[in-house]
Amino acid sequence: MGKLSGMNCRREKAGLPVDDEQEYLPLSWLSQADYCLRRAALLLNERVWVENVETAKGRAEHERVHTQRVERRGDFVKLYENSVFSDEMQISGKCDCIEAVRDENGCTIPTVDFPVRLLPVEYKHGKIRDESEYKIQLCAEAMCLEEMYHTTIPAGALFYITAHRRVDVELDEALREQVRQTVQKLWKVRREMLIPSATYGPKCKRCSMQEYCMPKVKTSAKEYCKALLLEAERVETE
Repeated sequence: MGKLSGMNCRREKAGLPVDDEQEYLPLSWLSQADYCLRRAALLLNERVWVENVETAKGRAEHERVHTQRVERRGDFVKLYENSVFSDEMQISGKCDCIEAVRDENGCTIPTVDFPVRLLPVEYKHGKIRDESEYKIQLCAEAMCLEEMYHTTIPAGALFYITAHRRVDVELDEALREQVRQTVQKLWKVRREMLIPSATYGPKCKRCSMQEYCMPKVKTSAKEYCKALLLEAERVETE
């Protein structure tokens, strides 16, 4: 099933109209774009991904705790791996977890037969740290839910799997503006097929794509090495 077909199925399940023409960017890549726009561009436009120990640990932890399911305990419901999207921002993805609590002034969602107040929860690997890209992804999920279900979500939460700690996040207007700006940057990269120039910094040291990105190498040398790599890959496939 193609990306648009899968998205249309999710839209139908949510009771929303289907549109076969629109392209939607992966919501999770907003986190990548805030961390490093060049990294996001390599993922988006060149489909490059390199894994290291940290990314492998994070992926494994997510796989252990996440399967699509609904847990109900009276008036409290947890929805895991629930699809969300925004027509306004043209992004789509999945929430690690959405907590839904009965609230007579809340919204109505397809899987619950009573009005609820929603709170998205994003699971992260490692120790507790204040990373803007985590908050941007979480806020984007909330903004998608607000648009889908015509509701207001003032807060979300980050759960750090390794530390077993939960941190509440206020989804204020400043954070929402960061989301909008990041979406605009990512769409510009996509529509113009841009690969921003590398700027070496502290984050590069722990980036899994450092060897491919080569942030310390001048552009001319970098392009030459990249051409050699592509040529080598071509020869191997012949």
